[in-house]
Amino acid sequence: MPRDLADVLHYFLPELEEQPEPGSTDHSPESTSDSHSALSALGTPRSDDVPALPILGVPIGDRDVVRAALTWNLAVEIARLGRRAVVLAPASKTQTPLWPEAGIGPLGTEIRFCPARNLEELGAAAQELAKECADSGPRTAGTLFVRVPPEWLAASATAPLVISWWLLLSSPNQGDLGEAHDLAAAIRKADPAAKIGVTIHGVSSVDEAKRAYEQLSRRCETKLALDLLSYGLLVDDLHVYRAIVAQRPIGLAHPQAPATRALMDVARLLCEDAPSITHG
Repeated sequence: MPRDLADVLHYFLPELEEQPEPGSTDHSPESTSDSHSALSALGTPRSDDVPALPILGVPIGDRDVVRAALTWNLAVEIARLGRRAVVLAPASKTQTPLWPEAGIGPLGTEIRFCPARNLEELGAAAQELAKECADSGPRTAGTLFVRVPPEWLAASATAPLVISWWLLLSSPNQGDLGEAHDLAAAIRKADPAAKIGVTIHGVSSVDEAKRAYEQLSRRCETKLALDLLSYGLLVDDLHVYRAIVAQRPIGLAHPQAPATRALMDVARLLCEDAPSITHG
């Protein structure tokens, strides 16, 4: 369901202002009760009636190491919530190491590559993998992140989209916000019913994230008739870049860092919306 950034600020204010008690991963009474109720509502699907894993498209360029790292770390945080988390990406010949090696990673997270050459083939591979994940074990509620090359979206703007749920990762930089709007426009053109959300990353304050989200949201509403969802914010934290260099998940290497707590809260928001996603 659509939400305004103001509706989720209580997730982030405590983590920017105070440190949690050692050993605690909750930041406020509100986030504790909300996350517990949201996760309880997900439940555990019965083995005889298991839905396919919700598919979340994330546009990421061939050299976009930061967005790839944030996506991988969101997958790890979803796994920390006890959910299934898989990242699917088209095999690439570029030398830029966007992802860890294929296979099972920390906390059961998984990286898969497929030989897709366009968005249609990638969507088909995602659907097949989503159903495979549903049949492979009890921990099925979660997210299948699909890395989508942005140029594929532009090339497929008039073709039906298999992926109906999208996450845009944008910094508050004006160029990035413009790029996010263009990506939303391409998705909207191909699928007017697509569910599109944004996480503002690389911010130093809640106010900075709020201004960026409101600017992008107004533009999407005015020009695209799109009610843009907010999936919170990710703070500008040196631990993000250290984790990229070390190729270790932020949440495991630096569990008390502001970036870790922000990633966990964004993961919770994604888990809240995941059960409403259906696929043909």
